[in-house]
Amino acid sequence: MALVFHKLVSVQEALGLLEKEVGTLRPLGIEEVGIFSAVNKVLAENIMARVDYPPFDRSIVDGYAIRSIDIAGANEIEPKELEIVGEVKIGERPSVEVTKGKAVRISTGAMIPRGADSVVMEEYISKRGNTIKVYRATSPGENISMSGSDIAVGDVILREGTLITPRELAVISGLGFDKVKVYRPPSISVFSTGVELVNPGERLVHGRIYDSNGYVITSMLKELGAEVEFKGILPDNYEGMKDSIGRELGKKDIVITTGSTSAGYGDVIYKVFDDIGAKIIVHGLKSRPGKPTVIAVKGRKILFGLPGFPLSAMMNLYNIVVPVIAKLMGKEINEKPRVKATIPFRFPAGRGFTELIPVQLVKGERGYSAYPMLSGSGSIAGISISDGYIVAEEKREYFDRDEQVDVHLFSSSIKPPDLTIIGSDCPGIEVVLRVASIKNARIVSVGSTGGWLSIKRGDADIAGTHLLDESTRQYNIHMPKIMGIEDKVYVVRGYSRSIGILVEKGNPKNIKGIEDFLREDVVIINRNKGSGIRTTLDILLKKYLANEEPEKVINGYTHEVKTESAVAAAISQGRADAGISLETMARLFDLDFIPIGKEFFDFIIKRDRVENPMIKRFIETLSKREFSEELRKTLPGYETTEDSGKIIYP
Repeated sequence: MALVFHKLVSVQEALGLLEKEVGTLRPLGIEEVGIFSAVNKVLAENIMARVDYPPFDRSIVDGYAIRSIDIAGANEIEPKELEIVGEVKIGERPSVEVTKGKAVRISTGAMIPRGADSVVMEEYISKRGNTIKVYRATSPGENISMSGSDIAVGDVILREGTLITPRELAVISGLGFDKVKVYRPPSISVFSTGVELVNPGERLVHGRIYDSNGYVITSMLKELGAEVEFKGILPDNYEGMKDSIGRELGKKDIVITTGSTSAGYGDVIYKVFDDIGAKIIVHGLKSRPGKPTVIAVKGRKILFGLPGFPLSAMMNLYNIVVPVIAKLMGKEINEKPRVKATIPFRFPAGRGFTELIPVQLVKGERGYSAYPMLSGSGSIAGISISDGYIVAEEKREYFDRDEQVDVHLFSSSIKPPDLTIIGSDCPGIEVVLRVASIKNARIVSVGSTGGWLSIKRGDADIAGTHLLDESTRQYNIHMPKIMGIEDKVYVVRGYSRSIGILVEKGNPKNIKGIEDFLREDVVIINRNKGSGIRTTLDILLKKYLANEEPEKVINGYTHEVKTESAVAAAISQGRADAGISLETMARLFDLDFIPIGKEFFDFIIKRDRVENPMIKRFIETLSKREFSEELRKTLPGYETTEDSGKIIYP
């Protein structure tokens, strides 16, 4: 019988329950390690200097060690003459002494000989035989780094609790330490669970997905400095899971699993944790994504059962697992840096759960805008291309357009792109960027209508669009008037794309045109509202629907996907019989293609940004022969036109 989530707790409540059960989260012990193994670990004792640094008086320039009194008043007109009586090379102890009227040649870093109190630089002398003329006076101590001037014996150079990075390693090794005492990091085993998982590199069949959680979690914890090992994929098999997890818990401080945590009948992690003698203290978080999370303890050992969906697993790793492991390592986790941003459009959020929503930041005319990644908890792109996340509290119902929010950054800094492209996503954009050699570009996919709105807000440098005007049957040039920005934008011709009906190879349903979408035995897959393909479909359907509502007479009309490839995937996997998409997607997924015409994918730019060098380079590339050839070669059904790269509005 499946276990119901009887009581959901907040992230802070979960951390409190964990501390209550295992006691204060503190380092697990101290160990002495070689300095190469100390990086990313935390010092467990103060480091006191055993030698001065530098350990001897040394020259900081190439020149001559002299007595400053012997060259007092030296200048270009009245130089002072000194006799060379020897040389000191780096790494050797001087065997010569500097006395009145004498000089010793010396290398940078070499030990200052007895009697010298300064070094005159090579640039201020002339040499003839064993005599030098000095054209500039020196003061006592000039060009000499004195013993202990940097660090003196007995100084505390690094304090207990300091995180050892390569910078600290320079000091430790420079003072002669080859070993240091650090807090022992917890030992951790990571498992992925699920019969649907396949290792990267293996063949992927329908119904299976590549495992990403195990690799990402293990890598993130290694970056933190933990001793972590990925143990591979466990099947959803109770006995196998119990044996493997129990064995690892006997050897490690922490075991982390992903998947098999929800209330479904096949999800058994909570039962495995319970049956190996661990006490379950959390089964369900009042957060989204990440609700199906299990935390259990056995003595001072901890088990984390994270959700299987990648975004859910990553967000709970950030908010629960990393803070716990950091405390066990003696590390301080500072509060994530934040920036203020505004929301570009209204969308639902919260509604009974604390919701963490990844966002992409775009710097526009009003400051930062936070574009939410609304791809769901199964997304693997949500973390990789987002800059941070916003928090929707339990009582919130939605975020409003232009509402100001705090964005919790994943990194301490924001790296602005050279070019921001917002709107309808298209693989042709990547071809433009590649041919134009624009590497630091950000693409935010919000659909054609969203692209126009982003231009109006001043967020986008360029927006991609392919919206058909029902009355004129022309693409995109009708939109400036609709958006009320006729005098503020240019529409630049991009390229054409062949669109049509995608069907299974051999066309078993004998679908010939849009009218077949109304058949009872046909199930379609649709694009999302606001997309160019969806607009085209709705216009074409009017010929056959009369006054009927399409969702009532077309099977699958309300099943919306966000990309052209998702249409092809649904048909390839047998989840739909037909859908409108691109010829290139039919080729990629080995589907039949019934052409219905060509659409134009164009680009919008604001007139006041037309001189931006990156925008100019992007637009100029559209008319290049190199781009035209690469587009046809890369994307079947794509072609440039005579107007590609030219302004078609106004």
